[in-house]
Amino acid sequence: MNKILLKCICLFSAAFICISGSIAQDTMRQSTVEVAPPLFKGNQGFRTWSIGVHAGAMAPFSAFGGRNDFSKWQPALGYGFYIKDQISHTFGIQADFMRGTLKANNDKLWVGLPPPGPYASFKTDLNWTAALSAVVILGNINWSQLHTSIQPYATIGGGVMSFNPHLITKGGLAVDYKPSGSVYDFYVPFGMGLKANLSPRVNLDLGYTIAFVDGDDMDGYFKDPILSDKFSYLHLGLEFSLGKANKPQLARHNAPAQMQDEINSADNALRASLAASEERYNRRLAELNALKDDMARMKMDSDGDGVSDYFDKCPNTPFGVKVDGAGCALPLPAPATVDTIVKIQQNTTYIVTKEDKELANDTFRNLEFDFAKSTIRPRSFVFLNRLADLMVKKGISLKVSGHTDNVGSDAANMELSKDRAESVKHYLMSQGVKEARIEATWFGERQPIATNKTAEGRQKNRRVEHTIY
Repeated sequence: MNKILLKCICLFSAAFICISGSIAQDTMRQSTVEVAPPLFKGNQGFRTWSIGVHAGAMAPFSAFGGRNDFSKWQPALGYGFYIKDQISHTFGIQADFMRGTLKANNDKLWVGLPPPGPYASFKTDLNWTAALSAVVILGNINWSQLHTSIQPYATIGGGVMSFNPHLITKGGLAVDYKPSGSVYDFYVPFGMGLKANLSPRVNLDLGYTIAFVDGDDMDGYFKDPILSDKFSYLHLGLEFSLGKANKPQLARHNAPAQMQDEINSADNALRASLAASEERYNRRLAELNALKDDMARMKMDSDGDGVSDYFDKCPNTPFGVKVDGAGCALPLPAPATVDTIVKIQQNTTYIVTKEDKELANDTFRNLEFDFAKSTIRPRSFVFLNRLADLMVKKGISLKVSGHTDNVGSDAANMELSKDRAESVKHYLMSQGVKEARIEATWFGERQPIATNKTAEGRQKNRRVEHTIY
């Protein structure tokens, strides 16, 4: 085999091995730079145009076999370039331009006999060839990656070639097939090859093309039976993708892999959302069950004293006994002595002092009830006791009025304000204050002193006001 062809094959093999070794790392690096456009949105997000240059060995024979007019072909240099538009992931249109030289001789004997024909050799100069070809990507290697590394392809098309054959007779005489001008023939190029990605913009192109000429004059010799000539072109080249760097090449984009990635991402997001929803549901269910348990304990009142077992510090109180907020029996008021009655009657014209008002204010600042009830909490007793003692000793009168916020119905709020005002009145009476000295009124939610739209405002509206005189 000719040395030129051997050198070309060695160069192609070495380049292919180097590219294959760097495919995985190159694919990962490129995927972080390029942004894959949405699927089913056309080709706007891809680079579709590219140009390529190539060079290699030409020879007047076909790898598929067939008859040749000369017995021994000789590889010679060929080169060219192309412009390609990738229409879809698997199909493109390519315009090819090429030049080169075709050579052969009759040095090889035919079954021990000299080859027939008057010529010893020929050399044809391909001035130019121009063809329009369809490019079909046959499959992708590294199919699981978003951007594939190697794309096998096949091409077929048609075009025109311009050439000049030069022959040497067996006697050594040089003959020009067409001394003036050039010969033009139609030809059909059929090729296949591999494209390997060197970078996001550059591909290595290793290809083999067989050109079927519509004529038998490519070598300048018509030999019976007259058949069409043909030549082969084995080439190595570079393809440069045109367009913005953040767009991927359409030919190397793996749409099924992108679809699988998007489906996996959607599945993972859905699983995470479902897990979070389940966690929130379980947490709220546990809170609801705990609240139900607390409510059940708060509703239970074994001794019927109006204080739930949850807060009752004196269980088993006899039925009918008045109790305080802790469920303990209220102390019975001591009977008034003659001296006390005399003192009360003597103080009917007593003037309320600043200290008296401050004591009353301090009492109602520390007045607390159980949640949503009229039961006075035990910590308020000491303040109410001091107020009761003042009223008994000095004959002071008191007016109390109950108020609520707007949470709940108007009727329920009115009832609660009434019960709380009456609860204060009854407690003071239990401490010896005459009923005539205490006036209890109630207004429910009708006289707010702050907004009911905030928790702070509603707390201010839940109150018992007072006036001493």
